[in-house]
Amino acid sequence: MTISYKWLSEYLPLEIEPEKLSSILTAVGLEVESLERYEGIPGGLKGLIVGQVILCEKHPEADKLKITKVAIGETELQIVCGASNVATGQKVIVAPIGSVIYPINGEPVTMKKAKIRGVESFGMICAEDEVGLGSGHEGILVLPEHLIVGSLVSDHFKPQSDWIFEIGLTPNRMDAMSHLGVAKDVCAWYSHHHGTTIKVKYPKTEKFSIDHSNEKISVSVPDSLSCPRYSGICLSGLKVKPSPQWLVERLKSIGLKSINNIVDSTNFILHESGQPLHAFDLEKIKDRKIIVKKLSEGTPFISLDGKNRQLGKDDVMICNGSEEPMCIGGVFGGLESGVSEQTTSVFLESANFNSTLIRKTLLRHGLRTDAAIRFEKGVDISKTVDILKRAALLIKEIAGGEISSEIIDIYPQPKSKTEIILGWDFLKKISGKDYSSKEAGAILESLGFEVIHFDEKEIKVKVPFSNPDISIPVDLIEEIMRIDGLDNIPIPNVISIAPSIEKLAFENALKEKVATLLTGNGFAEILTNSITNSAYYNEEELYTSVKIINSLSVELDVMKPQMLHTALECIAYNLNRKNNELFLFEFGKTYAKENENYKEQEHLVLFISSTENSLTSWRGKAQERDLFYLKGLCEKIVQLAGISGLSYSFPENNKSDELFVNHKKIQMAAIRSIPKNKLHQFSIKQPVFAVDFNWQELIRLSKNKNIKFEEISKYPVVQRELSIVVDRTVPYEHIEKVTKKAGIQRLSSTSLLNVFESDKLGKDKKSFALRYTFFDKEKTMVDKEIDNMMTRLMDLYENELQAQIRRS
Repeated sequence: MTISYKWLSEYLPLEIEPEKLSSILTAVGLEVESLERYEGIPGGLKGLIVGQVILCEKHPEADKLKITKVAIGETELQIVCGASNVATGQKVIVAPIGSVIYPINGEPVTMKKAKIRGVESFGMICAEDEVGLGSGHEGILVLPEHLIVGSLVSDHFKPQSDWIFEIGLTPNRMDAMSHLGVAKDVCAWYSHHHGTTIKVKYPKTEKFSIDHSNEKISVSVPDSLSCPRYSGICLSGLKVKPSPQWLVERLKSIGLKSINNIVDSTNFILHESGQPLHAFDLEKIKDRKIIVKKLSEGTPFISLDGKNRQLGKDDVMICNGSEEPMCIGGVFGGLESGVSEQTTSVFLESANFNSTLIRKTLLRHGLRTDAAIRFEKGVDISKTVDILKRAALLIKEIAGGEISSEIIDIYPQPKSKTEIILGWDFLKKISGKDYSSKEAGAILESLGFEVIHFDEKEIKVKVPFSNPDISIPVDLIEEIMRIDGLDNIPIPNVISIAPSIEKLAFENALKEKVATLLTGNGFAEILTNSITNSAYYNEEELYTSVKIINSLSVELDVMKPQMLHTALECIAYNLNRKNNELFLFEFGKTYAKENENYKEQEHLVLFISSTENSLTSWRGKAQERDLFYLKGLCEKIVQLAGISGLSYSFPENNKSDELFVNHKKIQMAAIRSIPKNKLHQFSIKQPVFAVDFNWQELIRLSKNKNIKFEEISKYPVVQRELSIVVDRTVPYEHIEKVTKKAGIQRLSSTSLLNVFESDKLGKDKKSFALRYTFFDKEKTMVDKEIDNMMTRLMDLYENELQAQIRRS
């Protein structure tokens, strides 16, 4: 939020330097993100002097140039000028050597001595656009005759200067979304820290009076929930014209463009008080009747920006007597009912709208206006009439006219103030400081809280309507602490803590182990959004999805039903930046809805994607990254979790690009190659392989396993190799099962060295090359023992698998 120092100072009873004010604002929770100098005219006309042309002659070498002599006090300057209107006797703006001019269009220019067509020039006679005074460039700017030669140009034009605070407001500080709201905090801070009560200088409305009641207008608000309070008044005999300079400068200083005196007045009051206003052209209100209601969904409406909008069912509309929409209440005006140059009378609205409906409307239409931002957070409902009086007086002052109707105020269900009791013991417990009840109560009073009970144990207050976010005792403690200063909370010498019991210690430890394993294998962890785009999914998938009711974006409207799509977004992002070899993993959740119940499922997903080129090195072709590479990683992860007895299966449709990892008929993970049509959806042109672990199932199985550690054997291991020929349909998994069936205790591991297929082996045959590792914990094994174990294995392979084995 932007705050003007000069504007804010009008409401403070004493002068505080900008830097000091900046530190006060930050101390009370209104963090000043920047404090910058503002100049209504860039450069402030510094260094520019009022001069008088005492000689003007044609340049001998150029038809369009003139040689002038200009007096700037006791000094005379020779200046070559190209303006067609320069003449002897004129009072002009002179930029002497060393001064800096700030053109409307272009960068600042420092004046230097120059030689133009052989003639020396010692400065410049300026046009208005060359010094930031306007956009005119037809010739030099001729000044009034009464100005004193040699005086400063800035003394005549008096350019405005100011300091501008950029405040980073937190969402709960709707009470500080105005200059008066900020002034209230400053006065509260100063009163507390200096022991002198000072109060905000609120604009006076005592002179408000109704000139006559000739203008008749009726207002109807059928739905008081949508619009709890609606106030308004008529003004007639107005003259719509440019705003006075002071008002233009006030708005310009905070980044607002001047429109006309009526609209500028409403914008000024908005940023002064925080109460949005809207002015309707009274003659354009049919039947002189206003109806505040919701219209049918899809009703067309042309807003002030000229766009044709389709209304939603929750939009609160300000309609005329024919129930035609004139304005989106609290958000944006209509093109056909707004103030124009022909306007002579207005109906001025000061209302309070339902913040939830305003939020829906501004999101639906993308109209994040100053008014809508304030209404969505909450506006002081008690001030609509007071602000109306203030605005009417201001408009009457700068646009003439008369107040020509009674004040209309529809407030069928007046709100009562929230009452909160704060115990002093609770204040000390939460704040960590032993506040005196007197100073704590004084702080609350200075912030506008009404004290209705006060004793040595507690205080009971009524919360001002400007603070709708304050509802519980802790909120009061926050107010006291921020005015007193968080830096004033003493740091205790001893801090007592109770050790906590970590309920998820096992789960977190396993997650850390798995993450370490994966990073050690070259993987990087990613963290993607839990909200994703429903456009990624078909209707069947969306049927059980969890949809976001008030989504901030059409691209983020559903809790992710799968882990895949947000990861593909990440992969596509990296590939678009030439990061082509990707090894990624993510711990995350998916969400689903079953009947009226919601379900969260924890996952561990792995993704690999690389081009063929990225797998090649000077040593030759590297290991191919495919389903079997991921299968090996799955085995490592499961082994790390202490789980054994895995089995593998393909889907029922026998798709070769998908593999399930099972444990006793329970699916633990799915390994698959991502289909090309899915990759095309994200413009990914290289293959992507993925593993999706049921992380909850992995934890459950891991908890039931006891991992045992054994000392490394001091006796040597023995390895033997064997080649067997089997039918092509026999998977390696069957060989593993038969090997285990042999029940050889001293066989520690079996590994696959190679798979070879050739017609030389026989029709539909293939060969497995196997390596066996044997060891005995008690002694060194001899060849005879190992030969016997190998014979048992070969006999089993021949009987169970009908394997062909060449025996030596």
